[in-house]
Amino acid sequence: MLTIGELARYAGVTVRAVRHYHAKGLLAEPERDQSGYRRYGASAVIELIKVRTLAEAGVPLARVRELMHADKEQFAAAVAEIDRRLRAEIRQRQRHREEIARLAVGDQLALPLEVVGYLDRLRALGVDERIIEAERDGWILLAAQSPQHVPTWMARKRQQITDPQLINFYRILSQAFDQTPDDPKLVELADELATYLTHLTDEHGEHYVNDTNLDPPLAKLMDTLALDTVPPARRLVALLKQRGWTGWTELERTPTERLDQTEHPA
Repeated sequence: MLTIGELARYAGVTVRAVRHYHAKGLLAEPERDQSGYRRYGASAVIELIKVRTLAEAGVPLARVRELMHADKEQFAAAVAEIDRRLRAEIRQRQRHREEIARLAVGDQLALPLEVVGYLDRLRALGVDERIIEAERDGWILLAAQSPQHVPTWMARKRQQITDPQLINFYRILSQAFDQTPDDPKLVELADELATYLTHLTDEHGEHYVNDTNLDPPLAKLMDTLALDTVPPARRLVALLKQRGWTGWTELERTPTERLDQTEHPA
């Protein structure tokens, strides 16, 4: 016969656990001997190992009690169910491990690889990292909302950044980061950008610079994100509005500008 300490050691649990299982009714509590000590037989070791195995597998103790009194068919069905749940948890944990591993590679955590490549290209072209961060966060929103459109949008972006003039705009904006809001570089950039946008729309049509067709709330959210991340952009938006263009994520000609272009074509 075994003492409670010996029982616990053979079953691989603590004495405290044995007492807890007694209190929960999961392990029968034997009569005490003449000295007042509990004595356990081999069957108690087997029962305790079963309880420990089920508990370690994540089976709630209330369910453990039920399974300990189930017949063979019921027990086998319950074990199969537990095995399915454990397999699902393993798959979920594996996905979590993969997501955690992706944290080490930065942008790839929440972006398609083609967008990551585009951001890397901007870095290689010397665009300020703060502008790239704003672009990255915007693409995270776009990719989450409309993943099916990302390839088309990225094809257009890759085409756009082959234009040296557009890259120059990025660089001027980068230089304005640490300047005052009335920095003449921003005025210069607004003049050049307005002229550039007008040229593009005259040559390719109104939708060339605005082909995302985002829902207004999403476009507004992306504008807020960009303007908060790139402070000079807020001043640039105001300057562009004076020059006939509104918006940021979705640039549009103002109605007055459209009317002027219609009445006085270049």
